[in-house]
Amino acid sequence: MTRGRRIGIAAATLLALFAAYEAASSLVAYTGDAYVESDLVSLAPQVTGRIIAVHVADNQDVAQGDLLATIDPVPFQLTVDQRRAELAEAKAQIASDRHRIASAQDALTAAVSAANYALETQTRLTTLASAQDVSRVELDEASDTFRRANAARDAAQEAVALAQTTLSMHEAAESRATAALALADWQLARTKLVAPTSGTVTSLTLRVGDTAQADVPMIGIVDAKAWRIVANYEESYIRGFAVGDTAWVSLDSSPWHLRHAKIAGIARGISREPVANRLLNYVAPTTDWIRLQRRFPVTLTLVDPPPDLKLYMGADARVLVLP
Repeated sequence: MTRGRRIGIAAATLLALFAAYEAASSLVAYTGDAYVESDLVSLAPQVTGRIIAVHVADNQDVAQGDLLATIDPVPFQLTVDQRRAELAEAKAQIASDRHRIASAQDALTAAVSAANYALETQTRLTTLASAQDVSRVELDEASDTFRRANAARDAAQEAVALAQTTLSMHEAAESRATAALALADWQLARTKLVAPTSGTVTSLTLRVGDTAQADVPMIGIVDAKAWRIVANYEESYIRGFAVGDTAWVSLDSSPWHLRHAKIAGIARGISREPVANRLLNYVAPTTDWIRLQRRFPVTLTLVDPPPDLKLYMGADARVLVLP
């Protein structure tokens, strides 16, 4: 066999292998760059206080609503008692104000009646004085009584207005006391830390006597309802993928089993720089110093996984997709 013939056969073989690879990759897309993922829920208290009880252990499974830890409720209960007393005081003051307004209104009614009677008397005596049927002294006394009755009526009106203003002030104080009590009740309820979702407690370091700081995460839970597989596929593959495509997953934590899965999502972008950017994933384009094609995350979910299947966040996986 001549040298040229051997080169031709080798080239034809390589071309055939390349065609076979392209044909296979159009039917089956494989990647070993995959891993198990879930959501890590970081539970932070909403109030600051001393931990008096821890009700769970590290790596313990919990259900949504389970009690995880308790913050000392005594200071918060004392605040509730104080706010409740302040509200009761505000209500009592309002009741007193309303009684005072009723009394002032009664006094105003009497003053108005007296002023009207004094006016009628003065008018009658003025008519009689013109006919010289009453003395000047009697007319002056009637006029003085009328002026004093008017002054008493004005004072009674001012007393009613002042009592109503005081009532408005105390009603505002009652609203503030009601809001303060509601806040104190809310804070007291937050001394019990409960699981926001079902999952597994992880890396628990919380101990009795620790100080819980508001809005500072202190308990981590791996969400039991958010398991998924993330497979990084070369950009030449993803053009043939669609949500709902069938896939098969092999988990390193459960070897020798192929798990049925479906594509749940295909990333539309990645970060090309290894910077801290939670909005775009960064997928390293090298493996053992070999430059690879850019890869995009493809999210898959297992179809009807067995109830006894345990998944581990971060565990390796391998994925076959049948586009």
